Order: sequence, then structure tokens, then C-alpha cells
Amino acid sequence: MVQKIAIIGAGVVGLSCAVKISEFFQNENIDVCLISEKFTPNTTGDGSAGLWGPYLIGDTAADNINKWSKESHEFFHDLWKNGKAAEVGISLINETLLTQKPEVANPCWSQVVFGFTPLSYKQLDLLSKEHSVRYTAGANYVTFTCEPTYLLPYLMRRFKSAGGKVLEKRVNSFDDLLDQYDIIINCTGLGAKTLVNDPKLTPIRGQVARVEASWIFQSTQNDNNYIIPNMETVILGGTAQVNDYNENISDDDSKFIRSGCSDLNPSTVNSTLRKEWAGLRPGRDTVRIEAETFHTGNGKGRTVIHNYGHGGSGVTTAWGCASDVLELVKESVSLKCKL
Repeated sequence: MVQKIAIIGAGVVGLSCAVKISEFFQNENIDVCLISEKFTPNTTGDGSAGLWGPYLIGDTAADNINKWSKESHEFFHDLWKNGKAAEVGISLINETLLTQKPEVANPCWSQVVFGFTPLSYKQLDLLSKEHSVRYTAGANYVTFTCEPTYLLPYLMRRFKSAGGKVLEKRVNSFDDLLDQYDIIINCTGLGAKTLVNDPKLTPIRGQVARVEASWIFQSTQNDNNYIIPNMETVILGGTAQVNDYNENISDDDSKFIRSGCSDLNPSTVNSTLRKEWAGLRPGRDTVRIEAETFHTGNGKGRTVIHNYGHGGSGVTTAWGCASDVLELVKESVSLKCKL
């Protein structure tokens, strides 16, 4: 008997799950379908710079952040080493992270990136004078950007190559799918707020500007702004406005971004604006990955696996989170085979 699996949501989180599940069960009697109302280039992730780095991920346990983000970092590294960088939109870049916060800039993921080196007091003093602020800590390291506008089509190709099916559809309730699928993976991001009535989910609005600045190769960010080079443009950001549903461009935010980024790097003043973008990150106190049982109208049990609430860390954690989801799927498939 064929078992049917549905993944709801075609952002980087949903597509990562779709690829891992379809490739693992490729030679099994299992059908995998990706269901979404929106696909690239119209997902939230398409507007992001794709910089690897845990960001706006709430109080998610450090062990989980390390595990998920490390696996994603290794995934990008493998693709980069195997000649896939241009196809998948991967760049290896130097990052300078600066903060005015009292805690030392030595995050839990410092051992994941390459060459994490805290800045000396002399370096901090120099940068503080340049930026007209007082930094208390900072670090240099090397990491990846993986641009979703390239990554998502790549993952979709892998998914279809493994036999995956795609359905463009809005899912308003799990009841729409319970009679058709044995396992449902919920990767709906902020959409889970209404789909599962999760009051812990809240939008974190982000606005960025894409500019032409081919002379910038260095990524720099402080507590307020960031500059992230992509392959064709440079991203200037940004905002993190909690519980703000506005997806329109704010003139005030545009001015804040350009002004703050010019303080970080004065050369951005001469950059040509390509486009501006605003979107809503799925903020939550912790990332939710867990399984629960729903029942059909005739009482049959169906497994629903939740995977949402990644905040600004979708690209950073998606591939690692997909491994945890795959383990839950394998447990459910094994259990159903025994029934």
C-alpha cells in the first residue's frame, strides 16, 4: 500500500524537508507532494540576502541552534566544494560582526564558521571612531551566503528529480488533507499562526534595499544595520519590527537603512538602488519541531509534523531542521508499516 506524505509550504524550510524526505524514500512505496500557495520567487526567503548566521531565533536552545546551523553550513560547504556555487547562489565571504551590547560577542555557533576571531580593543576603538558609536565587542569570521533566489529553484529540481510532486493550493485547514495523506509536514512559517492557531507566532518585519555596489565584498553588521554582498547586488538592511504586518515599503525605514549603512561603509552613498523589499519573518519564542496526531472524520489517525518559527534563520537552519523532521517521518512510516 502506498503511503502519502504532504509538505505544506515551499519556502526554504519546506523545500529542504521535501528534498530530504523524497530522496530518502525514493525507492520506497511512498509518494511525496509539496503543497503551497506561493513558490519562488514569491516566498519570504526570496527577499533575504541568504547570509548564514542564527538571527532572530528567540530562545531556541543553543544545542539545537548549533546542530541545525552546523548541518546547513556543511551543506553549503559541500555544494561550494563540488562546483555548485554558481547554480545554488553560494558565496564564501568575510563577515565583521559588531555590537554595543554588554555581553561578549562569542555566540554559541562561533565554532561552526571559519576562523572566528574576536576583535581586539584596539580594533574596536578604531571602528567605534569610524562609525561614531561605542562598540563593546565584535568578531571577524568567514561564512557563506546562499541566495534563496538560486537555492529554492535548485532544491525544487532535486525534489522533482527524486519523484516529488507539486500542487499549487492554499491549505486553510489540515482537514483539507487528512483524508488524502498519511503524514503532513507543516512548514507554513507565519501561516501557522492561523493554520494551527499558534499564539506564540508573531511577524518580525524586515525591510531591505538591494543596490549596485560591485566594489563591496565584505559583509558588515552591527546592532542596527547590515551590509551583505550577493552575487549581483549588495543588500542594505534592515529592520526587525515585531508584530508589524506592513509589507509595504516605509520611507522612514528606507532613510534609516541608507543612513545607517553609510555609517558602516560610506561608499554605499554612491550605490545605485536596484529595488526595495519588505517581508514578514515567522518569529517565535523557539523553533517548533514536533509531531502530533490528528484524526480523520472516520477516526483514522494521521501524523502531523510541525516545522516552523525560524525567525530570521530559515536559510541558516533549514537543512539541519529537515534532518530532525526526516527522523520523525521515518518513525511514523515504520509505525504505520507495523499496523
